[in-house]
Amino acid sequence: MTEPPQTAEPTSASGSAPAPAPGPAPGATAADGPAPRTPAAVRRRAALAGAAVSALLILAIVFGSRLLRDFDSALLPYAVATVFLAFGVAYRYTVWISAPGARRLFRQGRRSFFSAANFRKAPTALPKMIATYLGFQKFLGARSHARWAAHQLIFWGCLLAAAITFPLTWGWFTFTSATGSGPGYEMRIWGFKVLGFNGLDAVGWLMFHGLDIAAVLVIAGAAYFLRRRMKDRGAITGQRFAYDLVPLIALVVISVTGLLLTFSSIFLHGGGYEFLAVLHMVSVVFTLIYIPFGKFFHIVQRPAAVGMQLFKYTSRREDEAEVLACRRCQEPIDTAPYVANLRGTMRDLDLGFDEWAEYCPRCKRVLRGTAYLDHVKKGFK
Repeated sequence: MTEPPQTAEPTSASGSAPAPAPGPAPGATAADGPAPRTPAAVRRRAALAGAAVSALLILAIVFGSRLLRDFDSALLPYAVATVFLAFGVAYRYTVWISAPGARRLFRQGRRSFFSAANFRKAPTALPKMIATYLGFQKFLGARSHARWAAHQLIFWGCLLAAAITFPLTWGWFTFTSATGSGPGYEMRIWGFKVLGFNGLDAVGWLMFHGLDIAAVLVIAGAAYFLRRRMKDRGAITGQRFAYDLVPLIALVVISVTGLLLTFSSIFLHGGGYEFLAVLHMVSVVFTLIYIPFGKFFHIVQRPAAVGMQLFKYTSRREDEAEVLACRRCQEPIDTAPYVANLRGTMRDLDLGFDEWAEYCPRCKRVLRGTAYLDHVKKGFK
């Protein structure tokens, strides 16, 4: 079925004809958005974007480490992996936003994100959405409080690990002894001292064991999801090993080997440290390269969704009197700008039934069922 079944439209009590077929969506044009690019052109553009981002990261590493004076050569594999990560993220993101639906979402989100008018009308909307949608991901709590808690453990553990590991890998952060023999240390960023601390007190312990804390958080969250994927029938039915299980296994391996490095250093006097260091490095490098092309890519996509949520929120505030009603039952659907955006996306995808966006979900089901009885199962009782 390619269009709403007009024969199923209700008529008024006076027997008047059904409502006319909808015209173009408000504020939308047939040429809305750039013309679709060929797959080869998209790949070339994505490769150029990836190369540019990788080059910028290399320059940032060189200059951020003061022309490599603060760069630790032992961390070279990690730094190379982050360059591949930058290329992969830029490549995949460019391909993603080249798709009609994602391109429109990205464009509307960007407009809302950088809109001075939106900031004046709702100055607290963007910070709240960043905190609740990106930081605390409250939308996950509606599904399950346990899943939300496990996701939070993984999220904050990975965020803490990235905030520590990446600057150290690039040579942006350095820890140097303040005195030749004492416990005092200095943390420097780009060669400038930002903090002095005692390596034997609580602050020093947190500084040197931040990655261990992150590992414990990640292991706790990943263990919950692994258990769920082995016990929950719904999760087992739809899961794929490479897409659903490999990311969790990679996080566990990284965290466990990281903790074992600390255990070896403190309790085994360095026994097995070299083997564990190589195993940890391999697992980290593999995961960094995997991020752009696996399930972890949603980390990169999520900020664009925040922009779209802001677009919906501000359009509701601006157009409270312009909420579109369902063409069948007259129940409110959403604001005119949001419905127009949805119809435009459907036209970009060459779907010939974008007028369905002006019906509520219940009426869509009723119309489809009525059309099925009228045209497929005639006489069915």
